[in-house]
Amino acid sequence: MKWEILIVGRGGQGVLLLGHVIGVAAAKYAKLYVTGTEAYASETRGGESRSDVIISDNPEDVDFVKVRSANVALFMYPYNIDSYLNLLNPNAYVFIDATYFKESPKGPWKLFKTPYTEIAEKTLGNPRVGNMVALGHIIGRTKMLNPEHVEKAIEELIPEKWINLNIEAFRKGLKEL
Repeated sequence: MKWEILIVGRGGQGVLLLGHVIGVAAAKYAKLYVTGTEAYASETRGGESRSDVIISDNPEDVDFVKVRSANVALFMYPYNIDSYLNLLNPNAYVFIDATYFKESPKGPWKLFKTPYTEIAEKTLGNPRVGNMVALGHIIGRTKMLNPEHVEKAIEELIPEKWINLNIEAFRKGLKEL
């Protein structure tokens, strides 16, 4: 089992946090091998952010830190999306935050266009947990990780006053999308 996960968005959307949550859930709680990298613009908010995470049950699969053939991709904001499409496996699950995308990329992938940020704002009162709604949707569709492991990682990585909201957002994506 090998998952190459590409997450792209803008600063402030929790792109890097998602990579960390997936990595901790996979390595610490699922006992899988994990590698990854992240890149972000110098702006605190609004610049392009990217997180690459590779998880596998085989240590030889995590010998490179960047995604080369993503079988899961999340695009939270339409920054240079065309430049990432060549990194997608033809059978990839592609998740797009429809809050910001007017048009979806065309390709052979399993495409899910859902307004994660809008759902978070309207149902949970905070657009900043749109990333966790998206993560719940990804875990629910792909089954790549046990949801309990993801929740443990959220509890470990999120400041205490925000844990419940983030878990609620994760569960909303997991169960309702």
